[in-house]
Amino acid sequence: MKDGSFGAALRGEEMLLGCWLNMGSPAAAEMAGMAGFDWVLIDGEHAPYDVGAILEQLRVLAAFDTAAVVRVPVGEDWVIKQVLDIGARNLLVPMVETPEQAAALVAATRYPPEGVRGLGADVARVSGYGADAGYVTGANRSITLVVQAESRRALDNLEEIAAVEGIDGVFIGPADLAASMGFPGQVKAPQVQAAIGGAIRRIGAAGKAAGMLDFDLGRVASYRAAGLRMLAVTGDVAVLRQGLGRIAAQARAG
Repeated sequence: MKDGSFGAALRGEEMLLGCWLNMGSPAAAEMAGMAGFDWVLIDGEHAPYDVGAILEQLRVLAAFDTAAVVRVPVGEDWVIKQVLDIGARNLLVPMVETPEQAAALVAATRYPPEGVRGLGADVARVSGYGADAGYVTGANRSITLVVQAESRRALDNLEEIAAVEGIDGVFIGPADLAASMGFPGQVKAPQVQAAIGGAIRRIGAAGKAAGMLDFDLGRVASYRAAGLRMLAVTGDVAVLRQGLGRIAAQARAG
């Protein structure tokens, strides 16, 4: 799933399964790439990833047929420019609450006259350090941009955000949404679950791909039936913590 095909896959009918990377470990990224997920998320918002660490993860994941998605720490032009120049083609941007924010993010991923991205690709990894002379002319059509809706305000503006041209999907952030609704740490609260279900339907009705994170594998089928297109089903931290805890408990019991 390389070179822009992730965006095309999001527009298809199949739900794409992903893995969250928070450890900052190249070995964890390599194992996630080997596992066969459709996409892998490099979490630049809540994990120890600076630009150099993100670059290292992109290099590792380039060996595998899985889409590398980079979540930037914040939706600022200069952050997006750096991440794109080191080779990211699929972006997830947190905390988007208005269509104006969404439109500004689209502009940040596009070269003029369609956007405001600075031109420096001829010295950057994304163009093979200048070897790909055609990168700049095709770049505006090669970026997949997914924005996160994770607040009550974002849900109030959901259709308008989804309608922004250049937005490929809207990803629901369940933990922050629950907190915004007055239920911190209570993602399973009925009110929060109702809001999530409604958001998935509204995003799909707007013609965009809906995304979500939920590590409860018993809910995968229901998300698929609801029309979700992008689902993170596990993460490196969760797998290691749960696996180590289980083994330690089993060893003590034996």
